[in-house]
Amino acid sequence: MNSAYRTRTSNVKIQLAIPLNMGIRLSGGIVIRSVLDKDVISIAEIYNHYISDTVVTFETETISPKNIRDRISKIKSDDLPWLIAEDDMGKVIGYAYASKWRERFAYRFSVEVTVYLSPNSLGNGVGTQLYESLFSALRHRSIHSVIGGITLPNQASVALHEKFGLEKVAHFKEVGFKFNQWKDVGYWQGVLSI
Repeated sequence: MNSAYRTRTSNVKIQLAIPLNMGIRLSGGIVIRSVLDKDVISIAEIYNHYISDTVVTFETETISPKNIRDRISKIKSDDLPWLIAEDDMGKVIGYAYASKWRERFAYRFSVEVTVYLSPNSLGNGVGTQLYESLFSALRHRSIHSVIGGITLPNQASVALHEKFGLEKVAHFKEVGFKFNQWKDVGYWQGVLSI
């Protein structure tokens, strides 16, 4: 995979000259690469934190590594990227992926984007690095529209999506009920430039 893009944070052109399955080392020793089967346990641990301890996801039951493996297989079968961020010790500290926005054929150029970080990796730019790599991979697949759903309030996630030019296009009130509280969901959308 060869790609180039400008980061919105630094306006520096970055050339991705190696396939993501080989990994790209970014600032702070972070490596961004395609997901591998060995990552499913780490992914489940990260995601299960959000299931058990937050309202970020509306899932209420923790999931197994096998369930994560099945989800990854679905994403890959749709020829969409699932990326991992590793720290300088090789530990998975976050992941991002794109999934089909809807199944009908006319939606084939639109995806929903998702990013999750380990609690210890919040606020240090890992989400930005994952999204930069994810959006680059999506441009290579001729994806036109990206959509992110966010449980509200969530200032950090809103800021991340808006950093990439996504704009709020919808707000659904009290559509999720978790931890004995009603939660709103907003949707942010952006169009990828080629």
